[in-house]
Amino acid sequence: MRWIDGPRAEAEVIVNAAPSQVWPVVSDIELSARFSPELQRVEWLDGATGPASGARFAGYNQNEHLGDWRSVSEIVEFAPEHHFAWAVIAIDTRLGELTGTPTEPIATWHFTLTPTEEGGTRVVHDTSLGPARSAMNLAIERHPDHEEKIIDTRIAEIQAAMLRTVQGVQELVEGKPSRSR
Repeated sequence: MRWIDGPRAEAEVIVNAAPSQVWPVVSDIELSARFSPELQRVEWLDGATGPASGARFAGYNQNEHLGDWRSVSEIVEFAPEHHFAWAVIAIDTRLGELTGTPTEPIATWHFTLTPTEEGGTRVVHDTSLGPARSAMNLAIERHPDHEEKIIDTRIAEIQAAMLRTVQGVQELVEGKPSRSR
């Protein structure tokens, strides 16, 4: 299941290890909090203790332009050693609460692992925003004459954080020094 309803961002890296070695790293919901300047911490919800289809978790975020917010996500795809995806279904910000559903999310995030012929793993981390409303929609409504700049700036922020995350995956799996935030 892939949603491509709104703006997208993607980052990828080749890790010199098999998907079985990469999977435990990308399926750890705390991974992004180690490398992203925005996601500060995460916690499982509803008694969940690990990743599985339907499990939910909260993310606590901070951005100099957007402030602090809490998001709730639900794992919508969980195919070990291949694909891990979660849909952001709620965001509580200083601008108010925004809601979506697993099939009409605020955003969807993916990790896709593909074995390479050389024995490594191509790791793709991507996201698509929408179709449910996000804080970006609220900013555009307040400043419609700056729509393109708002979208470009937000996607650039997301892209940079995703690149740091996939590079972090590579560092963790290959045993290189970590450049966590």
